Amino acid sequence: MMAAMSDWNFMTVIIVLALFLLWKLEFIATLLNLCAFPGKVPGELADVMDESKLDRAREYLGVNARFEIIHSIFTLTALLVFWFGGGFGWLDALARTATTGEVVAGLVFLTALFLGQSLISLPFAVYGTFVIENRFGFNRATPATFIMDRVKGLLLAAVIGLPLAAAVLWIFGTISQAWLWAWLLVTVFQLLLTWLAPSLIMPLFNKFTPMPEGPLKQEIEALGTRCDFPLEGVFVMDGSKRSTKANAFFTGLGKRKKIALFDTLMEKSSTPELLGVLAHEIGHFRRGHIKQRLAAGIVQTAAIFFLLGLAIDPDGKFARLLFDAFGVKQISPHVGLVLFSILLEPMSKALGVLFNAWSRRHEFEADAYAAEMTGGAAPLASALKKMTADHLSHPTPAALRVWLDYSHPPLIERLRALAAAGK
Repeated sequence: MMAAMSDWNFMTVIIVLALFLLWKLEFIATLLNLCAFPGKVPGELADVMDESKLDRAREYLGVNARFEIIHSIFTLTALLVFWFGGGFGWLDALARTATTGEVVAGLVFLTALFLGQSLISLPFAVYGTFVIENRFGFNRATPATFIMDRVKGLLLAAVIGLPLAAAVLWIFGTISQAWLWAWLLVTVFQLLLTWLAPSLIMPLFNKFTPMPEGPLKQEIEALGTRCDFPLEGVFVMDGSKRSTKANAFFTGLGKRKKIALFDTLMEKSSTPELLGVLAHEIGHFRRGHIKQRLAAGIVQTAAIFFLLGLAIDPDGKFARLLFDAFGVKQISPHVGLVLFSILLEPMSKALGVLFNAWSRRHEFEADAYAAEMTGGAAPLASALKKMTADHLSHPTPAALRVWLDYSHPPLIERLRALAAAGK
């Protein structure tokens, strides 16, 4: 099954080089990030972090860096072995022997790859959760919770993902201008899922308890009124079921917005700090970030489906080159979907750099809004510092790592911007 060197085309070389260069860039960013860790506690964090906690954060960063490098090497190697061992062509032929229907064969192919990838990633998920996170006191998930999360995830993928995949495969195999109809279907589906997730999907994994009446709830409701935020409810989520790390978020579309506070955040934060965090989240809504990101995502999805249409056009030269690069003879929507996703990975990283820069700008704007609505920078700044210290986060990450992956600005930059906004 091994693909001979003579079978390679320039598409093969381009994809392999792109994947390798992407891995190399991530590796360099990881090393630079390790080197960027401060030797002493930054002055901005002196009130929440001492030298021993800084050393603990450095150790946590190093352990995770080694783990991520090993994981990335294993994942890339597994892909290349499967690819050059003729795995994609072999699995496609095997799926076609199971059924005569093109859509069903496609679902068999996609399901097999999904389950295979899930099995490969499972040991790393177990190690990351029960070894690394346990070692640093973050993990609270029991083996039963861990297993049930994955079982529920697989069931949701089957109940939601398979029908959607079947519809997309049918469209590409049947309708002209398929990319346009597939894009419309997926867009409507994503919007519907976003609307239904808070009431149907998220409660499958976490318990959301209405916040009891009291001064905190009154303060939050008053903040919502002051910010003209259409708040339907305030809930406490049992984040401590899985981790000691804390956060807050709001969900829903239109007037069905709900604020959810991790119980761990409530345990560790004062009322002004909680209001600062929530004002930041509301700031994303009031500054139009949610609508902007939603619109950008819809446009990006349209571009992806247009390019996917080219990648699975049986009469197109691009599709033939792509399938030949992966050793697959018959051009089909289901195989093309997978091959195109591999080809898209380096391009997605490049787009991700732009979207992350845009997101970091939004975070600064939401921080400034929070400072305005809570009477100053201190409440949110204090909450951010506590979360950085408690999560053992990198206080001064390397510029390359920020450029590649950070959707939020580094803490020190946020604190300085907040201080300027609060004046």
